[in-house]
Amino acid sequence: GVVITEDCGRCGCSHQGTACRKIGQLMTRSRVVITGLGGICSIGRTADEIWANMKAGYDGSADLPIERRDLKVNMVYPLIDRMDDDGIDPRRKVAMGEFSRLSVIAARQAMAQAGLSAGDYDDLRAGAIIGTGIYGADAVDESYRDILERGKKRAHILTVPRAMPGAPAGQVSIDLGLRGPVFGVTSACTSGNHAIISAADQIRLGRADVMLAGGTDTPITYGILKAWEALRVLARSKCRPFSGNRDGLLLGDGAAVAVIESYEHAKARGATILAEILGSGLSGDASDIVTPTVEGPAQAIRNCLADAGLSGDAIDYVNAHGTGTQANDKTETKAIRMALGAAADAVSVSSTKSMHGHCLGGSSAIEMIACIGALREGIVPPTINFEEDDPDCDLDVTPNDAREREVRVAISNAFAFGGTNAVLAFGKV
Repeated sequence: GVVITEDCGRCGCSHQGTACRKIGQLMTRSRVVITGLGGICSIGRTADEIWANMKAGYDGSADLPIERRDLKVNMVYPLIDRMDDDGIDPRRKVAMGEFSRLSVIAARQAMAQAGLSAGDYDDLRAGAIIGTGIYGADAVDESYRDILERGKKRAHILTVPRAMPGAPAGQVSIDLGLRGPVFGVTSACTSGNHAIISAADQIRLGRADVMLAGGTDTPITYGILKAWEALRVLARSKCRPFSGNRDGLLLGDGAAVAVIESYEHAKARGATILAEILGSGLSGDASDIVTPTVEGPAQAIRNCLADAGLSGDAIDYVNAHGTGTQANDKTETKAIRMALGAAADAVSVSSTKSMHGHCLGGSSAIEMIACIGALREGIVPPTINFEEDDPDCDLDVTPNDAREREVRVAISNAFAFGGTNAVLAFGKV
């Protein structure tokens, strides 16, 4: 750490050490940038395809692709293409749950876009952090069917490594030979943002030069769908975030991964920088396990702005958590207004979950693709399926059609069951 002895210019105090006592923040830190993106979900096989379909307002929802049995849910967001010919060694794939496989596909794509391969970096200073909101549910469902329906005496020998929440990070590490910081993050629907923030912290703390970070989940399984049905938050047909007639969320399978580097490392190797991670904000509601508060999300946004050194009027685009439930969307609207003040009237907001669904731990990682696309192309992706105004959701939610505008700073909201909130700020480089 660099020793600071003068007034830090932010809190008005004089102090010595690496951190300010009042704001608890390192006064000097490495710039952190994104140099590669990969993804797969209901609206694309790659990050570029996902972004193209976001701009076009493509609806990835489809009829339930699994045996219905007694499921009441009609629509979900299945993968646009399962990509069975994924190039992963079959001997390695046998130990992967589907959420791990999607992570490896996305990580390989991100590395290719970043122009990185073995030998281009110190593998002891390269790692992987992947978030998941649940676990490898396909492996668990298959075990139950083997034992309860097919009369088998035991589960598959690889059920644990297929299902464990830390498996996606481990599989990405194994596939790419990353021997630096490697671990999973699980915080419900905030997991992707928490993973990206954790990876940026590894670089800022000097523990790594290159990190693979993102989120993944594959909830379109019988057990998970039945569990979500019980919560009574699933939409009857379309996901309509911020629309007055919204009636819930719809689940989707998907993953996205970014290559995150220190600015110095990226510049030294001549990499194309897609965006900079300007700051992040974390908070906890400390209130209810499933019902969101306004104060917790608003505090996370404020913390993100403070971390990035930004005022509310610097924000051009907010990728909303925007699940399509009555409670989330009006609460999030209030939180954005509380955090941004009068500047909220000038910001563009959208929920891309209307297109790719709620991919749980994968959602905020996929939404990172929307933020970076908006920064690079000056296009705000729409909130599709919007049908009627709601006075409790009175922001500019970019209804139904993409819009051109300059986007210099975009923030991505993620608010989850458990009251865990994480917000990221991305900037144009």
